[in-house]
Amino acid sequence: MDFNFSEEQLTLQDLARGMLEKEVTPERLREIEAGPEGFDRELWSTLAEAHLLGLVVPEELGGMGFGLPEVCMLLHEIGRTLAPVPVLPTLAFAGLPLAEFGSDAQKKAWLAPMAAGQLVLSAALVDAGSEEPARPATRARRNGSGWTLDGQKHFVPALHLAQRVLVPAATDAGAGVFLVDPQAEGITHVRANTSSGEPIFDLTLEGVTVGEDDLLGGDAQNGGEIALWIYERALVAICATQLGVSEKALELTAGYVSQREQFGVPIGSFQAVQHRAADAYIDLEALRWVTWRAIWKLSQGLPASRETAVAKFWAAEAGSRIANSAQHLHAGIGVDVDYPIHRYFLWSKHLELSLGAAMPQLARLGRDMARTGPKELA
Repeated sequence: MDFNFSEEQLTLQDLARGMLEKEVTPERLREIEAGPEGFDRELWSTLAEAHLLGLVVPEELGGMGFGLPEVCMLLHEIGRTLAPVPVLPTLAFAGLPLAEFGSDAQKKAWLAPMAAGQLVLSAALVDAGSEEPARPATRARRNGSGWTLDGQKHFVPALHLAQRVLVPAATDAGAGVFLVDPQAEGITHVRANTSSGEPIFDLTLEGVTVGEDDLLGGDAQNGGEIALWIYERALVAICATQLGVSEKALELTAGYVSQREQFGVPIGSFQAVQHRAADAYIDLEALRWVTWRAIWKLSQGLPASRETAVAKFWAAEAGSRIANSAQHLHAGIGVDVDYPIHRYFLWSKHLELSLGAAMPQLARLGRDMARTGPKELA
């Protein structure tokens, strides 16, 4: 396991950081927050022009041909700036599986426009009737030339923007993952807003018809394994975003406590403040290590169900502690919505609960250990 980034990856990181820090200003965030979409379309176009939306798209389709680590590096920078663009659902939840499992026709139809910034994609990964990603309760029945889907999904991101959403569903032969038009007949959805202001949706499918070419990779048997593949990568993508949020929140806090004076000295010189900040730094580095360990194992095609659960636990537990510490150490200014720290707290809370909070991850780890026993640290 090597945590050193390649020169190409570092160039990508510098490009993303420089662009996002320039474009995502407090004034721009306030403007986007006041609108109904929560989507910075100008920034989306800028990311496309820089080829960042084509990270996972094959080179022959106008992309860069990268994979999970590079997507997570971009999401880390998205988290640092709180950029209001649906990179997480589009690239991580949908783009990666399309690049890995999609047919040539599906890749051409969806990945090439994605790279050009012409569409948004998403995935419905939380089934209302099943806690196991590989065994969805949503059903798909053959209807001659295609499929009919029935079921319900929770917490679907960017559904109001998406041209297609990936929907895992059980079939008579096993399971499949289907590319579904959110505006298709038989679909209803209910919108709610998260703490960060991002809308999420409950999605209900009643007799929704899709074609044979909407079945991801044409595989109606092994879709459960594909759904688990998507879910694990979605978890670490959320962790990478939380890492960026937590890192920048702690940077802002360190800067504040080194300048804010009380009794004639910076409050950062007080032992209680130093201890709180040090605990947050330890949490941050632990989150960084477990996140990149899980990303590395997944990128190498190694089993990583335990590592993804560990990373998600730390993203929820440590992310929450860091956000709370940053807010508390800012004292009264922390609740001033004209100061940026409150947005990091709100984003952190949203990411903490996405695809399972800390306790569900511990339960998942416990089931895994009970089933397979301890594993040697590799």
